[in-house]
Amino acid sequence: MKTKRINGLQFEEMLRSGLNNLKRSEREINDLNVFPVPDGDTGSNMRLTLEHGLSYARSTAETGAFLKALSEGMLLGARGNSGVILSQLFRGIFLELSRAGSVSAADLRNGFIRGYRTAYDAVARPVEGTILTVSREGIESIRSQIGRSTYVEDFLGMYVAEMQKSLAHTPEMLPVLKEAGVVDSGAVGFIKIVDGMAKCLYGEAVQPPAEEKAAAPQNAKDPMELPKEILFDERSTFEYGYCVEFILQRMTAESYRRDFTVRGFTELLQAVGESIVVVENGMRVKVHVHTMKPSRVFRIAEKYGEFLTVKVENMQIQHNEHVKKQEEKKPEVIHKDFAIAAVANSDGMREIFKGLGADALPDGGQTMNTSSEDFLKAFSLLDAKTIVVLPNNKNIIPAAKQAAEMVNDKRVVVLPSRSFAEGYYALAMDVPGAPDHDYRIESMRSGIGRVTTLSVTRATRDYKRGNVTVKAGSFVSIVGHTVVAAEETLKDAVLAGFSAVPDMEDKENCFVFAGEGAFQSLPDGEEIGEDVTEWIAEAYPMIEVTVMEGRQPVYDWVFGLV
Repeated sequence: MKTKRINGLQFEEMLRSGLNNLKRSEREINDLNVFPVPDGDTGSNMRLTLEHGLSYARSTAETGAFLKALSEGMLLGARGNSGVILSQLFRGIFLELSRAGSVSAADLRNGFIRGYRTAYDAVARPVEGTILTVSREGIESIRSQIGRSTYVEDFLGMYVAEMQKSLAHTPEMLPVLKEAGVVDSGAVGFIKIVDGMAKCLYGEAVQPPAEEKAAAPQNAKDPMELPKEILFDERSTFEYGYCVEFILQRMTAESYRRDFTVRGFTELLQAVGESIVVVENGMRVKVHVHTMKPSRVFRIAEKYGEFLTVKVENMQIQHNEHVKKQEEKKPEVIHKDFAIAAVANSDGMREIFKGLGADALPDGGQTMNTSSEDFLKAFSLLDAKTIVVLPNNKNIIPAAKQAAEMVNDKRVVVLPSRSFAEGYYALAMDVPGAPDHDYRIESMRSGIGRVTTLSVTRATRDYKRGNVTVKAGSFVSIVGHTVVAAEETLKDAVLAGFSAVPDMEDKENCFVFAGEGAFQSLPDGEEIGEDVTEWIAEAYPMIEVTVMEGRQPVYDWVFGLV
């Protein structure tokens, strides 16, 4: 039987199926990358964002209440451009359906329309040929076909089909996709989520990937075994009761009652509990109830059938654990008039930035983008009138800006540093102690504007764009975010990269950050960067070179040229 309306519990099931569908294609989505280095993380960012939302939300039959918590969790957990846009899509859905108990296909249609509009509004310069385009075109092409009689699964199936059509055209809208021979990865991820939601309603809920399932038995515990520390003993108070969930198989034998109705069964449970949810699916019934006496609930249910699954959780323990977490000592708060938060993804970069005056160092970088929640945690430890944020990666800038908008009691300024080299020079140009905050901010901003970043590393796949052809395993040079050369040797790649830097003859200083890969290939007895420094000195004798042990992943060598 098809579905006319869904509630919050069903929405959650559908989203978990969508998450599993995304997980099964995560690597494939990450590989839809226009760059020849392993910085494709769209699938991972979207997965982490949705996972955070689902872990933040609570199971409830009220669709609006479920979506509210889901949206808040996704906003806090959003990572990278794709994660931020995904969080905004679901924020729009929540805003449209915030008061809904259950929703129809027409309600969902309106939610997805509000979703793409909210996402467009959140992006300063929306780019067509991306997840934005696909989510918009997909819903707009079918909006007039969705009415009161439309089944929810039919609507989602139509939406997925139209998004697939739009996806096929994304390379024509975005030349960089066409040159790389790929479609937009964020759009693929969103389609996977919606497709997984539809499959759930068709009775084909997507299960976690095989490797995730395989890991479960190894970590399985005896359900009767208590954790080492349990916050409940003979002296505890008991105020919150139990959370009881079960699936009841109704039976037709004469010894069981046959007068079951959802309304009548719910009324019986109301006498012994609260927060009741009863969902009927043929002869099976899924039940959720909070009660002080689980036995009373079971006595009512067992008159109609037998239990397929049963879960009973002591909510007092959950409450006590929450109280303990709240009472645990918080990290030390830094009290300053003007504070700086700089993203770093290695101990070496953290040490370098800390030495230049950074107060907070949120973790993040190329393959693991910092989330909005990570930034908010960093801000909470900075008791300052002004906080300057250096994201140090173009994919982290949206999450930093989103977090800044959530802060009301401090001035948070995001300076759009797109590399560690830009972040380094911004810190180097700061004027610590200057009373004028705007002067310090503009000094750091000017530092970012003066730096040209050159990155050199090994290519992980073949790549062709314009006149540059890259073979997997070769050394690739990237100026800013443009691949400019591919060479057989590191020396040739470094020198080719330098020659492609605009206004190279005007550069006076070169800051070199040696990454993890540089140390792995270091010959015995040789100083890090010794050869690289000599190559630069020969070709550009007037440039002053400083080598630092950044130990950053992905990019073996990062050069900041000023």
